[in-house]
Amino acid sequence: MRTKLALAAALALALAGLALLGANAIGARKAPIAPTLGGLEDVQFVSLCRFSHRKPDDPIVFPNQPGYSHDHTFFGSMSTNAASTPDALRGTRTTCNRVEDTAAYWAPTLLVDDKAVAALDAAVYYRRTTIAPVKPFPANLVMIAGDSHSMTPQSTRIVYWNCDLHATDISAGPRDCGNRSLRVHIVFPECWDGTHLDSADHKSHMAYAENGVCPSDHPVAVPQIVLNIRYPVSGAGRVEVASMGPYSGHADFVNSWDEAALTHIVDYCLDALRPCGTAPG
Repeated sequence: MRTKLALAAALALALAGLALLGANAIGARKAPIAPTLGGLEDVQFVSLCRFSHRKPDDPIVFPNQPGYSHDHTFFGSMSTNAASTPDALRGTRTTCNRVEDTAAYWAPTLLVDDKAVAALDAAVYYRRTTIAPVKPFPANLVMIAGDSHSMTPQSTRIVYWNCDLHATDISAGPRDCGNRSLRVHIVFPECWDGTHLDSADHKSHMAYAENGVCPSDHPVAVPQIVLNIRYPVSGAGRVEVASMGPYSGHADFVNSWDEAALTHIVDYCLDALRPCGTAPG
């Protein structure tokens, strides 16, 4: 009898141990795993936005001063002009495939031999590039990426040109693409100071991450926008942008998204580490 009781006790103890191991394994599977930078390469969603219009307006730098800016090419909200505010743009008609994306995007107009070129479209990439989860842009945030006064090549981490969407042969200025379409890419910063929706230079409230980490004075990780503009020209001839020669590429962004929709896509795609592409999240 004692032998049977001892065997039963041993079996119960073993089963309890297996149950504990199983519980620990389940707990381990449920524990969140911090992503690596390499694992974030395709974590993004995309708004595809047709060309909207051209105007010598800039509601960020020259608000309520129509015609005071160099010529700009606009995407997204179809009503952007010098008097536009984020609240006024929200819910307007958009050229983007995501109807909730009524944000305003613009860049200096491309000139070939002094003639303005209407862009074909812009692919607007919203990427996660930080180890920390990202927050959606706060409503009404505005920012500028790139230097509109640069007379020399800017860092290709911020502005670069190429001939194909994913081509690796990039350059700091426009190039001759032969029988392919010229493209410019402008990379926006992905770290916010957590307080200001704008700043005097329209840049200082934002910063770029280093090795997937935001600086301590800009601690809030947000999506990194990459504005990829496609032109119906090869880049042959004298190619420059309307702001100041070939190296002054830059772009502006006004967050007039439907905020609930933006929050949902950020949660569903970027913070869930899903590569959503152009499909609605």
